[in-house]
Order: sequence, then structure tokens, then C-alpha cells
Amino acid sequence: MTDTPTPNYTLLDEAGLGGAMFFPRPNESLPPTGATDHLIEVDSNSSPRVAIAARHYLADPTWPTILYFHGNGEVASDHDGIAPLYRDIGINLFVAEFRGYGDSTGTPTYATLVSDAHPVVAAFHRILDQLGCADQRYIMGRSLGANPALEAAANADQRFNGLIIESGAGNIRRSLARTGLLDTEIGGQLAHAHEQKIRSITLPTLIIHGEIDLLVPPSTAEALRDLLINTTPVLEVIPRAGHNDLLWVGRLQYLEAITKLVQQSAHPA
Repeated sequence: MTDTPTPNYTLLDEAGLGGAMFFPRPNESLPPTGATDHLIEVDSNSSPRVAIAARHYLADPTWPTILYFHGNGEVASDHDGIAPLYRDIGINLFVAEFRGYGDSTGTPTYATLVSDAHPVVAAFHRILDQLGCADQRYIMGRSLGANPALEAAANADQRFNGLIIESGAGNIRRSLARTGLLDTEIGGQLAHAHEQKIRSITLPTLIIHGEIDLLVPPSTAEALRDLLINTTPVLEVIPRAGHNDLLWVGRLQYLEAITKLVQQSAHPA
């Protein structure tokens, strides 16, 4: 188990980045047959208390399960049509939202986007344990969801078998540069602490990225791969795919890459 202190990401919120980066939406549907919704309390000190919503697509408790942090502008119910694709390769999904998204309460900030990963991970394991689900479990972050996924991988890895990052950026230097903080002492310290956190990750890692992603360029996926010095990350580039269409443009390649990670990492060290 790693023990990596969470960097102080409030600096990014204080610089105005957090308020400009989030696009929350309400929940779109009731859970389909076989799925259940959950509310995970992440801040009991606020009034009202803040809870994160999650949707658990449980097809078979003996299968592996992915704790999935979705992308910006998305909610858990968007995965009602995606979960069956994972079911077809023998994987359950547990999709967690962010503050203010879907049925979640509270207001999203960059700092809480990251820190909420800890209570979400704890609740994920508690719910699966109560249902008698298999111990083979993974963390996945898509786009904005890469932030809590990386936090979980660096600090709560003892019960996970692997990490998957889709269309995500692991480096915050671009964000700090946009706020003018990168060249300041405090900004440089934050960038260093963030990168040290990523370097501490030891889980087998799969990075999936679109070849023509204009929102998060492929070079950011390469930079993330290069930061993961304590594992052997696999970078899977989907030809002709952009930021949001990887699963549809390269479905076979995408699902085969995830299947391979799951098969090769079935037994954690």
C-alpha cells in the first residue's frame, strides 16, 4: 500500500480554475433492471451534508468490477447504454459522479473532485463486500475523471488490481500555466507534489487515448505514461478517434485492451 499525501489543490480553485471547468447536469433516468443507485456521504460537516451519487451495474458478483469516474458534462445514467458493453466482456461497472452532477449534492471544485475519491473508494469496497462481490477490482477515470482515479490509485491501491485512464491528463502544468501560477514558488511546488503522487502509483496501468483528440492532445497521454515510473503502463492509441468517441470508433481495440489488462492483473502482488 502506498501512502502519498494529497497535494493542496485548493490553489487551483482560488485561482478561478475550478469554477470554469465544471459542467454539471442532473440525472437522466431511474436505474435500469439489474442496476442500483447509491448516495455516498463525502462531507458530513457541511450543512446540508454532501453526498456523491453512484450507479452500480451488477451483472454477476463473481466478475471483476470497475470503479468508474466519468468525464465532464456526464452523469452516471449516461452509462446505461455503456454498461452492457462491459457486461459482454464479463465486467461490472460502478459509476461514481462528482459534486453537483446527477443526483449528487454540493458544488464541484477541483480540490473536492480529488479528495472525494477517498470516501467513494471506501464506499465502493463496502458495497461490493456486502454483496459478496469478487475481490478483483479496478479504478478507471475518463477525461476529468482521471483526477480522482489517479488519487485513488496513489492512495487506496491495496484492494485494486489495476488502473485505466481514458482521454485523461495526468499533468496539471497546463492548468497552472493558464492561471499564471506555474512560474510561482507555490505553483511549482504543487506541480512537483502532483507529479510525485503519480510517480508513486504501482498498479498495472492502461492508458487509452484518441489519435486525434484535440481537447486533451495525445502528447498528454504520453506525458502521463512517462510519469508512471513505478509500473509498466500500456498506452493504447485508438486511430481516428477524438476525445469522446473512442469506444465507438475503436470499440474492439478498446474492449480488448481492457480485457487484456484484467486478465493479466487478476492477482494483485
